[in-house]
Amino acid sequence: MEPNRPTRLPAAGIHEIAARLGPIFWLAVIWLAMVLFAAVTAGYWPVPPPDRMDWAQLGAAPGAPLTPAGTPSAENPQAGGAAHWLGTDTMGRDMVARLIFGARVSLAVSICSPAIGFLVGGLLGCLAGYYRGRLDAGIVATMDVILAFPGLVLLLVIRFYLGASLTNLILILGFLTIPAFSRVARAKTLGLTELEFVQAARLTGAGHLSILVREILPNVVIPLAVYALLVAAFMIMAEGALSFLGLGVPPPTASWGGMIAEGREALDTAPHVSLIPAGVMFLTVLALNLIGDGLRSLLEGRAHP
Repeated sequence: MEPNRPTRLPAAGIHEIAARLGPIFWLAVIWLAMVLFAAVTAGYWPVPPPDRMDWAQLGAAPGAPLTPAGTPSAENPQAGGAAHWLGTDTMGRDMVARLIFGARVSLAVSICSPAIGFLVGGLLGCLAGYYRGRLDAGIVATMDVILAFPGLVLLLVIRFYLGASLTNLILILGFLTIPAFSRVARAKTLGLTELEFVQAARLTGAGHLSILVREILPNVVIPLAVYALLVAAFMIMAEGALSFLGLGVPPPTASWGGMIAEGREALDTAPHVSLIPAGVMFLTVLALNLIGDGLRSLLEGRAHP
C-alpha cells in the first residue's frame, strides 16, 4: 500500500478485520444503528406525540395503560400504541415517544457540531502544519484564545442575544470543537510533511495546493474522522449537561438531556423519568467510544504491523 493513499480495507481481509474488532465493537455498532434508525423513522412509530400530556398518568410506571385522553380518536388520530411501555414523565408525556424524538436532537448535536470542527479545524490544522512560520503561529495563537474563552459564558451571551434554539446550540458547540480538531490535524500534518512521498512530490514540481489535496488531506481525513467519533460522544454529554443547566434546547422540544433534567425533582417517586433517558444516553456514548477506540486500534495496528 502506498503511504500517500488513504487506508483501505482489502476484500480478502474483511473477515479477519471483523474478528479483530471483536463482538463488543459490533454490539456497539448495532446499538448505534438502532438509535439512528429510531431517530430517522420517529414519525412512523405507533406512539403518542411527544408533547401530548396524559393527565391521568403523571409519572406513570412502565407498562401503564393509555387512558382515553391518550388513545386514538377523531380528535387525537396520531396517538398510537396500547400502553406507555416505558411509562410517562411528570407531565404525562409518553417516555418512548420522547426518547425517539429526543434522539433527533441529541444525534443532531453529536453529528453537526463535530462536523463543524472537522471541516474548519481540520483545514486550519493542515494549513498550519504544512506552511508553518507565521501562519502556523497565528493559527495556534487563535486556537489558544478559543480554548481560553469560557464556553459557558459564550452560551449565555448567544442565548441572551439570539435566543435558545437547536441551531444556535450546534453552532456554539461546533465552534468550541475547532481547536481540538485543529491540533490533531496539525500534529498529523507535521509528521507527514517530512515523509518521502511528500518530498518526492515536491521534487517533481507539484505545487503546494496539489500536495495538500493529493498527499496530505487523504492521510489526515481518516484519523480525524475516527477522532470525530470520540468528540461526538462528548457532544451528547455536553448537550445533556447544558440541558440540565437550562442552556440546552428549550422545551417542549424533547431531548435526552432535557428529559433527565425534567425528572430530577421526581427521583424519589418516579425515578424512571430520569434513569431511562440517562441509560439510553450512557449506552449511546459508550457505543461511540467503543467504535472510535476500535477503529483507532485497527488503524494503528495497520500502520505499525
